[in-house]
Amino acid sequence: MDIARRNNITVTGNPAGPPVVLAHGFGCDQNMWRLTVPALADDYRVVLFDYVGAGRSDLSAFSEERYGSLEGYARDAVEVCEALDLRGAAFVGHSVSAMVGVLAAGMAPERIGSLVMVAPSPRYIDDDGYRGGFSREDIGELLESLESNYLGWSAAMAPVIMGNPDRPELGEELTNSFCATDPEMARVFARTTFLSDSRNDLGRVAVPTLVLECQEDAIAPREVGAYVHRAVPGSTLVTLDATGHCPQLSAPQATNQAIRSFLAGLQ
Repeated sequence: MDIARRNNITVTGNPAGPPVVLAHGFGCDQNMWRLTVPALADDYRVVLFDYVGAGRSDLSAFSEERYGSLEGYARDAVEVCEALDLRGAAFVGHSVSAMVGVLAAGMAPERIGSLVMVAPSPRYIDDDGYRGGFSREDIGELLESLESNYLGWSAAMAPVIMGNPDRPELGEELTNSFCATDPEMARVFARTTFLSDSRNDLGRVAVPTLVLECQEDAIAPREVGAYVHRAVPGSTLVTLDATGHCPQLSAPQATNQAIRSFLAGLQ
């Protein structure tokens, strides 16, 4: 299979620099990183891709069986790294892709040498002694609404996820991104995302890890960032002066500075 075509791989930046892979979250595509790429391009070989079902990926490669679990998306990430023969790459994962990165690093430790988790959540549903931010009923209603009226759900939820009411253009961008995703494929990815529980995987992370959280985030509250930081051995937690779930768009300067500082410390 042509992985470059399947996942719409884009490679930019410094071809001689250490590799950095930027992985988007649910309902998005690689364009979500457009304000991060210029901050990395001088010093790093920057790799972007779209998960199957998103952006300009090959939709014919979609399989509900494969993408009904986070492991399927992690295999995509590993195969992207293999196709480019990346070694020791920094994997920057936004939202659910933070957990995809955890799984991918376990699958291919020679390919992924460090992790940056941007607004991560290992479980969105509250549990005994754990606050994910949503009750089981909340998630059930969210998925029911998404499956019955995806375009309406996108228009209602995207501004909430973006979390910057003073900048409505950001919510509109996320809405458009959601609406550009095939509804059936989005349904599968949504269920995979919001019903996942990756908490037990965090303790097995064996690479340097940066956890980036926002001051206010309706999708991943501060308790989640603290939980991930405690669970990932030796991780670093940085709280960004940012609101919402997509700081790479709402607070790009702070996000990029945190990522660059972390990457520089790995050299």
